[in-house]
Amino acid sequence: MILEIDAGNSFLKWRCTTSDGGVSSGRETYTSLLQRRPDAWSTTFDLVRIASVAGEAVESSLRQWLQPLTVSPLYFAHTSAVCAGVTNSYADPSRMGVDRWLAMLAAFNECRGACCIVDCGSAVTVDYLSAQGQHLGGYILPGIRLMTESLLKDTAGVRFAEQEMTAHLTTPGTDTASAVGHGVNFLFAALQEKVLSELSAEMTLFITGGDGLLFRQLANHGELREHLVLDGLRWCQA
Repeated sequence: MILEIDAGNSFLKWRCTTSDGGVSSGRETYTSLLQRRPDAWSTTFDLVRIASVAGEAVESSLRQWLQPLTVSPLYFAHTSAVCAGVTNSYADPSRMGVDRWLAMLAAFNECRGACCIVDCGSAVTVDYLSAQGQHLGGYILPGIRLMTESLLKDTAGVRFAEQEMTAHLTTPGTDTASAVGHGVNFLFAALQEKVLSELSAEMTLFITGGDGLLFRQLANHGELREHLVLDGLRWCQA
């Protein structure tokens, strides 16, 4: 039995695969994780693979809860210069978030060609790979929730209750809540239009992350892969 974990910026996702091909999955808040072991992690595992950008406190809790459940050392994925056919563009590969790296490994090894990976999480990342697996660079932008929260936090005159927000509309707002909400959606829609305009004919678009479904609906194009980071773990360890 293999347990794979994606400890992101906001919450933790996990997937358990049994020897007969059965799959179970779930997500945990970090508040919960720091207090107790998830009920689903009550069995023993042959292997535990972890991708984490969540920091030392979370990683320490993972070691505490999981090391007694496996005879193998916990595997924490790391970013490297070259792996599974993909070449990193960073002069110092360790400075790239491992979640971006794993998503690229999974995408390239699925399509074996040029691709663009859009991860719509707390931050939105856009990365491009050539047909030879060379990372051509990318972008990092604030995600939908982060953009909204930054307005509430850093702009004294912008105040509204979250329940006033209307979802996924881009028409001009007629009150503060709708102006902010629709404005954030407008930027998100503009992003997907820009990404689509720059895709070459041979490039496959992969979309993942919590707001990935919205991006896919707006773009009406691309491969939606909910667990792309988890999919990359096996390539990182290979």
